[in-house]
Amino acid sequence: MKKSKGLGDSIEKITKATGIDKVAKFILGEDCGCEARKEKLNKLFPYKNAKCLIEEEYNYLKEFFSKHRNTLTNIEQKELLKIFNRVFNAKKESSSCGSCVRDLINQMKTLYKTYEEENKEK
Repeated sequence: MKKSKGLGDSIEKITKATGIDKVAKFILGEDCGCEARKEKLNKLFPYKNAKCLIEEEYNYLKEFFSKHRNTLTNIEQKELLKIFNRVFNAKKESSSCGSCVRDLINQMKTLYKTYEEENKEK
């Protein structure tokens, strides 16, 4: 079974497993609007399927966390956001909000540590 891209795919799996899809097609006809509804729900409520870091991103994070201070420059924030947005298919923007920046750093640190732990196991 393929991985769900969003809420629409999950609902489709449930309706198929319970037989609701057959009832809907019987009552509403073969084109019951289910496919269009599924796509719309997937776009509205996508699941965040993370992509893998590329080597350049991994190396940047490795260097960043090896000498990270308590401050973050605009250039560093932009680079972390670039990596975050690509990996998590997000659209985060630069922020001067301290807790927002701290959350970004913590999320990137978690991602980096996950890669580090996987490398230790190999």
